[in-house]
Amino acid sequence: MSLGYLLPTSAAEPGSLVELGGQAEEAGFDTVWVPDSPLVYGLPDPLALLSALAATTHRVTLATGVLLGALRHPVLLAHSLATLDRLSSGRLVVGLGSGFTAPETERQFTAAGVPFHDRGIRLTETITVLRTLWSGGTTHEGHHFTFQDVTLSPKPHTPTGPPIWLAGAGLRAERRIAELADGWLPYLPTVDSYRAALHRIQDAAEKANRTPPLPALYATVAVDRSEDTAHRRLRTVVEQWYGYPFDTVSTLQAMYAGTPSGLRTWLDTYRQAGARHISLRVADDHPQRGLETLAAATL
Repeated sequence: MSLGYLLPTSAAEPGSLVELGGQAEEAGFDTVWVPDSPLVYGLPDPLALLSALAATTHRVTLATGVLLGALRHPVLLAHSLATLDRLSSGRLVVGLGSGFTAPETERQFTAAGVPFHDRGIRLTETITVLRTLWSGGTTHEGHHFTFQDVTLSPKPHTPTGPPIWLAGAGLRAERRIAELADGWLPYLPTVDSYRAALHRIQDAAEKANRTPPLPALYATVAVDRSEDTAHRRLRTVVEQWYGYPFDTVSTLQAMYAGTPSGLRTWLDTYRQAGARHISLRVADDHPQRGLETLAAATL
């Protein structure tokens, strides 16, 4: 099972995030994930940040975790991602999602002039456009986007384009994941719900004559020798970030608070349920401490 490190949302200074990404590579993480929320949480642009990481790292996989695909025009997005794939020499993974069903997310789409209600359909068509242009196609006629004689340059480093991983759960999202995704990055809060969803996705992919997507997991963790300290840190950071009570958010997302040995045991339960990659976000107000603590606990 490989491990990823999500750059912290509590340290939005771009330079410090690039430095942390390099330290995550040195520590031995397999992937550095960059979150996306341009208008609600005020995060740096993920593609600009990943370009800096492509120039300053050498081994680690670079990933959008996750990019709001429906918020961008797919032709321009295909161009940006192809350029980034070349800059990273094929180390890019494109994680895409449609966004939470929440007023904050809807305001973000409204500000960008993109309809919120059909973002799932737009995401599906966006994936089609990306793969069409990356593989050398020039024409697309769809519900939201139509173009002819469009030639993408530069071409991506990967001949058919970088792999696309999709977030999400629920029957509609699972069907999209089974039919379109190369990887699956959910945040399901229990091992049982994860295992059941994975089985549904694998069955649906086989029926569609596709290789099932690589199963992954996105989780928020707080690690300390004191379980009480870890729990307080997790609750504080989650409530500050989302603006909702911890008890509400924790029913929706995979979270852990406790000791390093407990974290390793917790991660192993998801590995046994089928997860092959886990992206970890550290709940810590001190990003450097959080990275060091996480690396010591998992690597």
